[in-house]
Amino acid sequence: MDHSGGPSLCFPNLNSSCRRLVRPRSEAALLYTLLAFISLLTVMLNLLVIISISHFRQLHTPTNALLLSLAVSDLLMGLLVMPIEGLFYLETCWLLGRLMCALSPYVSYCLVSASLGHMVLISIDRYVAICDPLHYTSKITMFKVKICISLCWICSFFYNGLILMNHLEKPDRFSSCHGECVVVINHTSGTADLLITFIAPCVFMIVLYTRVFVVAISQVRFMHSQTAAFTVRESLTTRKSEWKAARTLGIVIAVFLMCFCPYYYPLVGEDTSTSLSYYAMLSWIMLTNSCANPLIYALFYPWFRKAVKFILTLKILQPHSREVKIL
Repeated sequence: MDHSGGPSLCFPNLNSSCRRLVRPRSEAALLYTLLAFISLLTVMLNLLVIISISHFRQLHTPTNALLLSLAVSDLLMGLLVMPIEGLFYLETCWLLGRLMCALSPYVSYCLVSASLGHMVLISIDRYVAICDPLHYTSKITMFKVKICISLCWICSFFYNGLILMNHLEKPDRFSSCHGECVVVINHTSGTADLLITFIAPCVFMIVLYTRVFVVAISQVRFMHSQTAAFTVRESLTTRKSEWKAARTLGIVIAVFLMCFCPYYYPLVGEDTSTSLSYYAMLSWIMLTNSCANPLIYALFYPWFRKAVKFILTLKILQPHSREVKIL
């Protein structure tokens, strides 16, 4: 076979086959190694988050329940979406058949929507914790959070089913040859989707976090001037803890926006199509967010670093390890 980088056919036995770009072996090996590394790293890091929060009882809080569900979404991104997307763009051919062409974009869109929904829920959680701390335990309960998480996933699957209904019914309707999987969302649906699943949630999160940081800063300044009494010092420690959590989750949301904004911006004003020349690059910028979240936890959450040590040294297999004080 010619490895000079010239074009060939995706399916040599079919006259209607799409043409593929044959990469030099060294380039192909490097790209496949990079794809495998990123996918595996994303899966492993998010698996550590899931095990940590699930295992240690002290981490069973409403905020961490949201982080756990977000990590499940990110893990599925690394396990299902990244390998398929990577194979498609490296081979420049769709080799997985008609059924996978229908399901793969649907799963990807659902996970993206679910991630965005979790970011909104995290923003609400931090807003109540900082701006209304006296009523936090009554307003944000584990039961309510689980209900919200379930609704987030259900709405994501239902909503994207509506958006991709035509594609799910006939996934090859926009394919010009065998070996192509193209998703096209018309301008009207794309604009509505942009407003519903990106602009409105992002504006909502930015407004909430602006309020959170203003209130948090004013609270810390006030308590610094009132540190004489023990109860006030104890309250200061609690508020600082909440502030650090808000800051860390604010960074998570900021990174999320930086990864997703490039993906959505060029799609305004035209039909959305996965065949666009820049789609692959923007899609991968978005996908890297699934790997970034647990890295942020590792940098800013001491409990996550401590939990990872317990997991990697297999101390979680010891009796009563679930009761260890991890915070």
